[in-house]
Amino acid sequence: MASTFNLLALGLAAASQVSAQWRGAGRTTGSPAYNYMFQNALPIPAVAVPDFTEEFGGRTVQFYTCAIESFTKQIYPNLGPAHMTGYNGTSPGPTYVIPRGTETIIRYLNNGEVSAAVHLHGSYTHSVWDGWASDEMAVGQWKDYYYPNSETARSIWYHDHANGHTASDAYYGQAGVYLITDSAEDALGLPAGKYDVPLALTDHSYQANGDLASPNGNPINFFGDVLSVNGRPWPYMSVEPRKYRFRIFDMSLSRAYDLFFADPSGNWITFQVIASDSGLFGSPVTSNDLVIAMGERYEVVIDFSMYAGKNITLGNNMQQAQIQEFANTNKVMQFNVGTTVSDSSNNGAVPSTLNGNIQWPAQRTTVDHTFNFQMGGESTWTINGVDFSDVNNRILARPTQGSVQLWELHHTGGPAVHPVHVHLVNMQVVSRTGGSRGVLPYEAAGLKDVVLLEPGETVRVLAFFGPENGVYMFHCHNLVHEDNTMMDAFNVTYLQELGYNSAIDFSDPMNSHFAPQAYNDAAYAPAALTSAVSSLANMGAYSAFDSLASAEAAYYATAGYNGDATTAPTTTTVAASSSGYGFASSTATGASTAASAVATQGKAKPFSAPTTTSHSSTHAPPRYTARPTSRPGSHGRRFEA
Repeated sequence: MASTFNLLALGLAAASQVSAQWRGAGRTTGSPAYNYMFQNALPIPAVAVPDFTEEFGGRTVQFYTCAIESFTKQIYPNLGPAHMTGYNGTSPGPTYVIPRGTETIIRYLNNGEVSAAVHLHGSYTHSVWDGWASDEMAVGQWKDYYYPNSETARSIWYHDHANGHTASDAYYGQAGVYLITDSAEDALGLPAGKYDVPLALTDHSYQANGDLASPNGNPINFFGDVLSVNGRPWPYMSVEPRKYRFRIFDMSLSRAYDLFFADPSGNWITFQVIASDSGLFGSPVTSNDLVIAMGERYEVVIDFSMYAGKNITLGNNMQQAQIQEFANTNKVMQFNVGTTVSDSSNNGAVPSTLNGNIQWPAQRTTVDHTFNFQMGGESTWTINGVDFSDVNNRILARPTQGSVQLWELHHTGGPAVHPVHVHLVNMQVVSRTGGSRGVLPYEAAGLKDVVLLEPGETVRVLAFFGPENGVYMFHCHNLVHEDNTMMDAFNVTYLQELGYNSAIDFSDPMNSHFAPQAYNDAAYAPAALTSAVSSLANMGAYSAFDSLASAEAAYYATAGYNGDATTAPTTTTVAASSSGYGFASSTATGASTAASAVATQGKAKPFSAPTTTSHSSTHAPPRYTARPTSRPGSHGRRFEA
């Protein structure tokens, strides 16, 4: 415990070093100077193509194969390559674009260096395919993951979720974009095709030879000094003078952003925020900046028509006390606006009504659970003092299937932010107190699956737990914290009164029926693949979702809801070690003021142009540092209910 508080003291000391202007000016982690700012084009990840498609009683099922494999990637044009591990040997991985209602089965084969589990972040998947941290594929194993894709159109993503080394696996490349589309969204006339672009934000540090520096070793945070978009540092994108839709993903380990678009004079440009984690808002929210934390997604529409022939910069104004800033982490990418429009379709005004059917959870005023995201307890980072390795006590909530609960989340410790991700559910952010801001308009406009906690802050969220039952994780999406071990679980318990029973148990994430399998050529033969798809599709895993939800709603309308089926275990809390500091006032005020229903014009902010001066490295001679081998996860096929 003493070492924990030593780390806390070190973190607070580092956080206090704030300069008058951009406080990262002149600082680096030691990465070689990147002298190619805004000189390389933004890469667009390839769209995944299914191996085949089958029909099962009117249901369409697409089957994909994907391999986790090591590869090298040229990051610095003048240095050696970086050694990475990604999906199909790319980073980000292939983008899945799936029509709503089309089910998908993705067979992941682990040809990487360490064990792996895959989580489709934002999907209400059965727990056996949700990426439970101990349900790991050893190197040389494969597993079929089965997804329903039946919720409304939204931008979700997939990434590694292996026990104890999720952060390093994501850092070295295991993450990608997954989009669900639907006809209702298509009918809105939003920018589409080449005008609809995913932007995946990450930060890294590099060695003198151009290879990645390890993110391991600090259990508090990881902050890199090189920002990348879709895997390329500080890229540019050639755009036309018209509207674009950008789907923004924060895939960084510990870094939150306060994003803004700046014209050549440094004035911030207004844009419309149209969607977040769980899809389209009811109506667009006008803003000129956007706070986004690790795991969150936001979608914006920006109009470049007034900036023909000019360069627009996407910048980062996040100067939060816990965020380590460096010389160029206030810059993200550049848009080079052309002078002609090649296609004027889907370039009209953003509709005032985007989604009139958001499934808000039923209102509830009784707090069902209070969770302290704290430094201390059984490990460095815990929830109510309990960490994920405590298999007998890590299930902290047992909401009954189909119920709505109100959770109160507290940030009670440590020099870091805690973006809280609750698997399975879509959450409504109800209130935010104790920090430097309230609930921002674009945070309240839709449902989410990640909510940001700043130090000393309390946030209340409402969520519908269902319609199926099962055991799921919830955790801090600062992946360094998740690994060290700010992650626990909740059990959506079976609602006996429904009388619904499945012949197969999808609620146990360690059900041996769905365990990873050792690779052999026979399992990948065409006949074996079609047989595997038929077997999964005919289980009826997702066929009862709609009827279950209706039956649950009818039950609770009569019976009401009176709390968990059983009580939670006794947990340990420690004295709050963080309070009263969080976002710098400029960020909090800017975000709260700018994200209003009325557009505010060009708020000027200081913004320095990228340096192009030469750099003499003082690093040690180039060498390749092998990626550290992380411990494999347990394959005991066990969870505690």
